Parts: sequence; structure tokens; C-alpha cells
Amino acid sequence: MLSRLSPYWLWLVLAVPAMAMVPTLTGTDARAFHGLLHPTGEFAARFMIVSLLATPLLILTKGATWARWLKSNRRYFGVAAFFYAALHTYVYLVGEGSIDRILAEATDFDMATGWIAMLIFIPLAATSMDFAVRKLGRAWKPLQRLTYVAAVFTALHWASLHGWHGLTPTLVHFSPLIALTLYRMWWLYLRARPAHPA
Repeated sequence: MLSRLSPYWLWLVLAVPAMAMVPTLTGTDARAFHGLLHPTGEFAARFMIVSLLATPLLILTKGATWARWLKSNRRYFGVAAFFYAALHTYVYLVGEGSIDRILAEATDFDMATGWIAMLIFIPLAATSMDFAVRKLGRAWKPLQRLTYVAAVFTALHWASLHGWHGLTPTLVHFSPLIALTLYRMWWLYLRARPAHPA
């Protein structure tokens, strides 16, 4: 049943949080506008994490139908993550209201990690369509693995924004990804395999 689900329905579901934000984005309440900074960043991180969970979940569940569906649609989650990250960046830039202030903060650890993650997201999103997959050939997968680098910087950005108070929500969101990535590495490289007959 999942395999028959139109990607347009998935796009609609992924867009629901953004649609709920539209009145605030287009309104005149500056405080409410600034209040979108955290939700946009959190949805960006969540959708990125979901996209990265697809392969280890497929291995863990031994090819369950829903895990195969998630893997085949993970690019949609990745593009959604970029969209919310771009929205997060827009809210931050407008909220700061000063180029000098933005540049002054850009070298701080909490902000620098966010900017690096965003810069990595750009080529990943730009090469997410089928045309880029065909054009890049074997180079496409190594490029897309930069998503893991973006995930590290996203986690550092989130955790460092509020000191120790930012660590708990970061761990809540990223612990499943860390655990399943370690499981995937074990499954690929360290697990015992049956000996082949001579």
C-alpha cells in the first residue's frame, strides 16, 4: 500500500508544518516571526534524520515493506530538510536585521556550525533530482554521503546554541541516528559471516 502512495501526498504531508507557519511568516508580529526560528530548524533536523535512518532501518528490519518505502522516498525527506533549513536561515537573517551583526556572529561556534551545515545542504539539494543522478553517475552517492557531515554540524549547532540546555533535545533527536548508524557500520564491516566452503 505504501508503495502505491503518490509522492504528491508525501510532499503535502511534509509541507504541513510550513503551511501552518505561513500566517506568521506573512504577518506583522515580529516576535511571533522570530519564534519560528526554532521550529524551522527542528523540522530541518528531523527530516534530515529520517532520510539518514532509511538504510540502517532497512537492514535492521530485514527489508520490511515500510523500510523499503522509506528508502525509496528518502530524497523527498532530504529536500524537505533543505527547505526548512532555508526557511530557518531566512527567519534568522530577517530577525537579525543587520549585516554587521550577522557577520559578527558568523564566526561564533554555534553560528559557524549552522552555516557550514547549510552550505553542505545546498549542493545536496541541488543534485537531488533524477537528472543529477544520471549526470553524476558513480559520483552521486559519495556526494550525497556529505549528508552525514551536515548532520554532525547540525547536531553541534543545535547543542551549542543553548549550552547544556541544548544538549538534551539534541541527544533525543540524534541518538536513534547515532545508534542505527553504528549498527549499520557493524553489519557492513564487523559482523561474523558464515565461512564459504573451499
